[in-house]
Amino acid sequence: MKYNTYIKKSTLVSEIGLGTWQLGENSGWKSMSEKQAIDLVHNSVASGVNFFDTAPNYGHGTSEIRLGTALHPLDRSKVVINTKFGHTVSGRINYDSNYIRESVEGSLKRLQTDYIDSVIMHSPPIEYLDGNKNPHYEVFEELIKEGKINAYGASLDTSEDMKLFMDTTKAKVIEAFFNILHQDTASAFALAQKKDVAIIAKIPLDSGWLSGTYNAESTFSGIRNRWSKMDIITRSNLIKKVKNIIDHENRLAQAAISFCLAYDAISTVIPGTTSIAQLKSNLESAERPMPKELVQKLEDFYQNEVKLLDLPW
Repeated sequence: MKYNTYIKKSTLVSEIGLGTWQLGENSGWKSMSEKQAIDLVHNSVASGVNFFDTAPNYGHGTSEIRLGTALHPLDRSKVVINTKFGHTVSGRINYDSNYIRESVEGSLKRLQTDYIDSVIMHSPPIEYLDGNKNPHYEVFEELIKEGKINAYGASLDTSEDMKLFMDTTKAKVIEAFFNILHQDTASAFALAQKKDVAIIAKIPLDSGWLSGTYNAESTFSGIRNRWSKMDIITRSNLIKKVKNIIDHENRLAQAAISFCLAYDAISTVIPGTTSIAQLKSNLESAERPMPKELVQKLEDFYQNEVKLLDLPW
């Protein structure tokens, strides 16, 4: 496992982290028992993973609770926790700056810790990104001074949003939507490196498409029923092309993660992980770095065949 710089007050972070949406009760993905959730975290730590991404609304708070239970016996200084603000435990959305402190205090309690390494705005509307027009960042700065958080940032989907956010705030973390089929955020990576802003690559498997699980005949329920039949056919055709580019000897999911790991600006990648077997498969991605020539081919593929499609997430 390779470890990268994250923020000044944290230890180095594993290049592959663990997203913990699936740890919560009734997560809407694959329901886990508390024991299964804790076992997954413990196996992750034993495998060298030390970065954990969570949020208050994951499992209505139970993701944070289970993560906190699993990590509590460990040396806190050796693990890095990122949680979020904006989507509440009840499932409602609340970006009011007056709610930040209450949200952070709730996360601290559920995670059983006296500080959180980073707290990020959870996919905020663009009107909240300009630090010159919003009081949110003064509150976050106060929480840093109080030692309750070490850094703050936002979860963002476009390079335009990232640049606005970095130009108007002192944020040090961005969770960026980035994968083979969604490369727009990469154009803001250089600015992030210049400003010492850590990048967490989210949705590296494109909600399962880059795992090779789906095809044109796949049907979806829950949050993934957002795709129309045409969306499904379009993505299926793109996946076939990606497979041809990476060569069938390379496993698609591992290649997708390796692609993200090829970018120096990215501190850690958080693929979805619902089992010990999947964890092991994800970690194997780090053992097979992607050649620069293949990275370039996938970048060209995006620019020439994917970008203009404006794929929905």
